[in-house]
Parts: sequence; structure tokens; C-alpha cells
Amino acid sequence: MTAKKRFLRAVNFLFIVLIAVQFLPNSELKEDNGIYVIWFSLIAEAAVILVSLISKKEQGLNLFSDIISFLYALLILWTIASAKSDILDKALFPPPGDVFRQFIEDISKILLNIGSSLAIIVQGYLLALVIEIPLGLFLGYSVRLGNAATYISKFLGSIPPIVYIPYGIALLPTFRSVSVFVIFLASFWPVLSGTMSGVLNVDKRVIDSARVLNVGKFSMLFSVILPASLSEIFVGCNQGLSVSFILLTSAEMIGANSGMGYYVKNYSDFGDYTRTIVGLLVIGIVVVIISFLFNKLQRFFLRYKR
Repeated sequence: MTAKKRFLRAVNFLFIVLIAVQFLPNSELKEDNGIYVIWFSLIAEAAVILVSLISKKEQGLNLFSDIISFLYALLILWTIASAKSDILDKALFPPPGDVFRQFIEDISKILLNIGSSLAIIVQGYLLALVIEIPLGLFLGYSVRLGNAATYISKFLGSIPPIVYIPYGIALLPTFRSVSVFVIFLASFWPVLSGTMSGVLNVDKRVIDSARVLNVGKFSMLFSVILPASLSEIFVGCNQGLSVSFILLTSAEMIGANSGMGYYVKNYSDFGDYTRTIVGLLVIGIVVVIISFLFNKLQRFFLRYKR
């Protein structure tokens, strides 16, 4: 790539506009936290320059630049509509500088809540995977049993796991165990359905070839059928992970005393919408990072398909 393609992009122009907007007069005479937006944009632009220098593929550079461009454009519009004018109610939609400042002040509290949420996700999700993938393999291996189990899982999976919270509170000792139980249910049915669907759709020639070699049932399931059905298993795992985050946040907003859902609910009850927006943004960032890492893991296990 030429130097022009690397360094003369729309993202660089938007960076200059974002910096310039911070120096416009505010609509109200109050503390100006635009310096936090400037620092954030400088860090983001440094990342853009670094990626531009080391990137070997234009497609990857374009994707990264487009994401940062969208972020710059959002901050420009947000700043103009909140800090520089009265288009948005500042009580409900505080300027981005206030949000960045609050994030820095609450960083230790945010990290503790993220750790609490992720610990629950890991417990419930991994417990579901350990149980449902082997179960799905055994159910799917029998065509007759697998077809019946597919309809049963669709019926039970259509019931939102959050409705089981009252029963969980009545039966389980702590709200944390209730949250783990809800995550377990949220992950269970999508992964079970994906596993059974993957097993039922394995090419019969693969199974017949393994039978000719006198492969035992255990080896057939875990050495032949499991690798052949990984694509659809990962589809179910991805769905279960997405639903788990949604339900965890909902559960934490109902009765938890920690976690990002609790953080958002607690401050929204007090009308602190600066911290509420901080919590919403942090939840989105965490989910995107987890999804990115999960997709990397999926690509690693399915690398043979490239």
C-alpha cells in the first residue's frame, strides 16, 4: 500500500474535526470535560497510525479505520448535541467528556463488577457445555431419539430462562447460585439443539467408513462425529453465549448486589445517568471483546475448513 492509502483517510479528517469541536464554546457555563475526549481521541488516533504502519492487508486496515471513523463521528455528533447545544437533555444524555471522566473515576469499581459478571458467566456456561455437548452427541446419534429430542428442546428452549428466577430464589441458597442456574438454562437449549443438529447432519459416508473400520461407539461419538459436527455446535454455543449475557444483565438488575447489571440499575434508580451510560457502554465493550475471542477460538478449531 502507498503512504497515501495508509495515512490519508477519512478517519484522520474526522479526528481533526473531533478535536476542533472540543474547542467550541459550551452551551452552559459549567465544568468542561472535553479534555477527556481529546485524550481518548489521541489514544485512538495513535492506534490508527500504528495499525496503518504495521498492517499488511488493506482489507484489515479498512475495517479498523471504518470502526474508528464511526466512533469519531458518533462522538462529534454527541458532543455537538449535548455539550455545545441544547438538542439533548444533559441530565439524561451527559456529554461524552463527562462519561469518560466518570469512567476513569469508577474504573476500580467497574473492574470488580466485570469480574463478578464474568465469573457467573464462566460457571454457568461451562457447566452447560460439559453436560449438553455429550448429551447432544448421544441423543443425536440415534436418529429416532434425536428427532424427538429436537422438538422437545425447541419447546423447552422457547421458555425464557428468566421466568425461572422466582423458583431459583425459592430453591437455591444465594442469588449468585440463581444467576449461575439462569445462565446454565440460557446456554443449555441452544447448544443442545446445535449439537443434535450437527450430529444428525453428519455425512453418512463418514459414519459408514468408520463402521467398516470397526470403530467403537465411544470413539465414533468423540473422534468421528464430534469433529464433523463442530460447525453447528459452535453456532449453538454462540447463541447460548449471547443469550447468557442478556439474561445475566437482566438477572443482576433484579436482585444482585454486584455485576454490571447491578451497576446500571443502582445508579439509574438514583438518576445518575452519567454512570448509567458508562455501565451500558462497558457492557457493550465486554460483550464485543468476548465475542471476538470466541470467534477466534471457533476459527482455530475449524481451521481445517479453510
